[in-house]
Amino acid sequence: MLTITQELHDQIVAHARRDHPDEACGVIAGPAGSDRPERFIPMLNAARSPTFYEFDSGDLLRLYREMDDRDEEPVVIYHSHTATEAYPSRTDIAYANEPGAHYVLVSTAECGNEEGPVSFRSFRITDGEVTEEEVRIVPAHQG
Repeated sequence: MLTITQELHDQIVAHARRDHPDEACGVIAGPAGSDRPERFIPMLNAARSPTFYEFDSGDLLRLYREMDDRDEEPVVIYHSHTATEAYPSRTDIAYANEPGAHYVLVSTAECGNEEGPVSFRSFRITDGEVTEEEVRIVPAHQG
């Protein structure tokens, strides 16, 4: 199960709406080994495509170095589908190389850039096998 704060959920959805009709993508980092998504990191879709996303290799390298320095790991890797349902495509599955991560998909097919319904789903992808998991949205931690 993916447990995510309302704030992070809303940031992902806002990013997906903002980049529509192109796919949006990004990472939420958290303390290594914690499975707690905490730090929202929107990334640039280097492909700038409505049907495909790709992290810029330089951006990704910098991100992994930064997470390493902060003892973080990618807890959530998210992207949007702009014309299809929120389910990993063959390409998404082929590129999924973080077996510990939650792969979040947001579909803006119904709403585009506007307010409106989005589909927000989370998957585990290991060795080409896709398993959908429950998403629990919790209030932001006070503190």
